[in-house]
Amino acid sequence: MTVYAVMAWTIGVLIATVVTGVRLVRRRDSEPPEPPQDQDPAIRRRRSQGQLAAAVGVLALLVVVAGMVDPVAVVRAPSPRTAAAAGVPGAAAPAGVTPTGHTTTVAVTAADMRFTPSTIPVPVGDRLVLRVTNSDSKGQTHDLTLANGATTGRIAPGQTATLDVGIISGSLQGWCSVAGHKQMGMTLSITATGPGATPGGAASTGPTGSMGSMGSMGSAANGQAATGPDAVWDRNASPAAGWSAYDPALPPIGDGTVHKATFTVKEAVQEVAPGVTQDVWTFNGTVPGTTLHGRIGDTFDITLVNDGSMGHGIDFHAGSLAPDGPMRTIQPGESLTYRFTATRAGVWMYHCSTMPMSLHIANGMYGAVVIDPPDLAPVDQEYLLVQGEQYYGPQGGVSDADKIAARTPDAVVFNGYPNQYDRTPLTAHTGKRIRIWVLDAGPNESLAFHVVGGQFDSVWKEGGWLLRCGQDPGRVSGGCTSSGSGGSQTLDLLASQGGFVELALPEAGHYAIVNHEMTLAERGAHGVLAVTD
Repeated sequence: MTVYAVMAWTIGVLIATVVTGVRLVRRRDSEPPEPPQDQDPAIRRRRSQGQLAAAVGVLALLVVVAGMVDPVAVVRAPSPRTAAAAGVPGAAAPAGVTPTGHTTTVAVTAADMRFTPSTIPVPVGDRLVLRVTNSDSKGQTHDLTLANGATTGRIAPGQTATLDVGIISGSLQGWCSVAGHKQMGMTLSITATGPGATPGGAASTGPTGSMGSMGSMGSAANGQAATGPDAVWDRNASPAAGWSAYDPALPPIGDGTVHKATFTVKEAVQEVAPGVTQDVWTFNGTVPGTTLHGRIGDTFDITLVNDGSMGHGIDFHAGSLAPDGPMRTIQPGESLTYRFTATRAGVWMYHCSTMPMSLHIANGMYGAVVIDPPDLAPVDQEYLLVQGEQYYGPQGGVSDADKIAARTPDAVVFNGYPNQYDRTPLTAHTGKRIRIWVLDAGPNESLAFHVVGGQFDSVWKEGGWLLRCGQDPGRVSGGCTSSGSGGSQTLDLLASQGGFVELALPEAGHYAIVNHEMTLAERGAHGVLAVTD
């Protein structure tokens, strides 16, 4: 006998038992009272109630068994409220609204940071059904989320989802909840028309879409939406146990002229400042991502693998090529090959190429490619500092897109963490030559790089020397065997610009490294260069 046959036999027995129990209860309740001396009426009532309870208990067991046979069976029949929420035909309408019996069905296209149509008029009392198709030309994932909580869930390019909004009682706003898309203009308005329309009214408390709710791009890496107020960096707090500073040393150039690397997109909740965690998007798990170092003429063969939960891409400024193919957005689980040859020297930014780029960059997706200029002399110590910005969302959430648009960073950082080189200083020796490569990754703020107590005798910015060994660059080649009288105090960079400075420090001590736009230094773009004899 199969499991289903056993279940069927068991259900039959249980049904018979329940029916018998209910009949006994009804018959006893309808019989004339027995003589008082035989039994107290209260006792009889308790017996009847006990039999009824037994029958109900058996019925509950029947439901459980039925659920074992078909788990969906126990939740198929919605309650009136659930039915209304789900847009089930015949469900109760919102209070004060008379259903028209008519369904308005609208096809909506989500593409290139727009919904079309973006305004949908619907008569009060009509049921509204939206068929949302993602036709994005750049391969972006979208959704449609309404102010009453209804959502299509994520819609991959080329897919369509149906959202039953329910019976319309008033106007309703919608947007794409993928992080940053709303701020890019991806919004939609449902406008109630006719008598009885109320502003902000909705069909029900929770309509559902055919794909279900899958959260928003503001959710944490574990898939649960991060909620609550934005995180706040406590300047007096200490990093979590086990924290270590990002290594600021410039990695050496690898062997050969072809450099192969895999860049894996990873999304994870990490500590980005003492006491602050965010759902950061990274290349290879760090902010900044992996640093590449080479010479003019070297070829870089990069495999990008998207292990994230949304579309990402990559843009290497160090390569000159058509962006259509290698910089395209790829979906989770996909990969692409990005191959370029370095034809010009510089400290070049790379970053996620997926819109909105400001959010993807601010949320951690940036790094540097260093291509040495010809005839670059060796130095005793060589560092790389990449300035970035942090715009905190809720604890464990992604960056706040509204703050990014308003250019109000919570922290400005060197190599991904505020003030980390105050805790773990860069080191050097007196009289020894130091080269510090600097890149401003933005996405918004500029960088006025300065070493307090130091003077630069060489400055190289955006492909050329501004000062070399204290002299006009045209007079010098190779290393600084002697130094002229020229000096520089600050290397000025806009977002995505880079360069390097060189200096030697005459005395032991602690030299502050700052963005001399001092409000930004006070927000975390600060460190220390500890010099010993």
